[in-house]
Amino acid sequence: MCRNIRPLFNYEPPATDEEVRSAALQYVRKVAGTPRPSRANEPAYEAAVEAVARATRELLESLVSSAPPKDREVEAEKARARARARYA
Repeated sequence: MCRNIRPLFNYEPPATDEEVRSAALQYVRKVAGTPRPSRANEPAYEAAVEAVARATRELLESLVSSAPPKDREVEAEKARARARARYA
C-alpha cells in the first residue's frame, strides 16, 4: 500500500494539496490495515486523513534545505529508467 507515498519535500513547484492528501491517505490505509474503512469507521478514517494531511503540510512548510529544488519531470524520468532496468 505505501509504495505510492512519494517524497514531497524540496520540489519545484511545491507539493500540491492533492499530493499531500494522497500521501496522508496512503499512510492511514497502511496504519489501519485496510484500503477502505467500514461505514462505521468512515468518520474516524476521514478525520485521520485530514489530520495527517495537515501535519504533513506543516512539516513541508517548516523544513529547510540548502540543496536546490528538484525538478519533478527529471525525477520522474529517473524513476522510469530505474523501473525499466529493474523489470527488463
